Amino acid sequence: MRFQPLLLAAAVTCSLIACKKDEVTTTATTTGTVIKVDATKFLTGGLSEPISTVSRTLSNGTTADCYKIVTKSIPPDHTMGPWCPTNITDDASKGGIWLENGNVYDVDGAFVRNLATFYKDSNWQMYNATTGVITKTQTQADCQAAANPNVGAAYRNYCVECLPSYVSTLTKTIYIPVTPVKLTSAVSFANGPGSTGATLRGIAFNGVVFDPPAPVSNILGAYTLAPFDDAGGHINLNEGYHYHAATGLTTKIAQPDGHAAMIGYALDGFGLFERLSVAGTEYTDLDASRGHYDDTRGYHYHVDKAGANNFINSLAGAYAN
Repeated sequence: MRFQPLLLAAAVTCSLIACKKDEVTTTATTTGTVIKVDATKFLTGGLSEPISTVSRTLSNGTTADCYKIVTKSIPPDHTMGPWCPTNITDDASKGGIWLENGNVYDVDGAFVRNLATFYKDSNWQMYNATTGVITKTQTQADCQAAANPNVGAAYRNYCVECLPSYVSTLTKTIYIPVTPVKLTSAVSFANGPGSTGATLRGIAFNGVVFDPPAPVSNILGAYTLAPFDDAGGHINLNEGYHYHAATGLTTKIAQPDGHAAMIGYALDGFGLFERLSVAGTEYTDLDASRGHYDDTRGYHYHVDKAGANNFINSLAGAYAN
């Protein structure tokens, strides 16, 4: 398994994200083409129940119809994992990827073996020097302990691999405005404990969410590694399977004019598209949120490069919180 963009043709615990009034009211704009969210684009195999329409209060204080999307956080369009290789002799097909300084690295055996050199820190030793066996989580209890921000000494130098079976009953509920409402100024995402605002960036057509940046500094500070699979996703026990990078492995909708393919919706209902056009060119007119406008798609976003541990920078519309 390698990291490379591929073109694909297209509940016990619940994290509830509701459209509600934010503390700051921002004026809406209504000029130009506005494309409604198309609920039929979502893969039913990734949903826990049919999508329904409910009336909610948006973050700018207005009331609007929202799609209620209850997802399984289990993608029906690609396999999950692997994440951690087993031995330092393993090739990249046995592990996932890691994002560092804008680049994507294969987490193969050699990568784990060279962590001390990679991070210029001799405290990294995630394998048995005699057998080459990589130290990684083996149980759900291991996953819970090693993925904790306050990792104890017992789980330092662990490769964290949480399995789909640990979150098989987890669902997530998201509300997205049926008709996106563009605001006069973008709204920043919540940043850190105690801050207010949206956190999720959006949702893929397979029902898996595009999450905030992974807390890489916390992970590395505990001398742990929590790789993503080749689709850019991994699992924790609270959020289930979620993405931190768009690598081209999820369902996408090609655009007949050569524009970048669509991969989902942002939390405000505006479309999310791949970074590059079919010709491989980058869009140079994106605003600070990573969005722009055309008459065919209206306002929409282009996601950041996979190695950036980021999708979009802010929300241009009234959002589901």
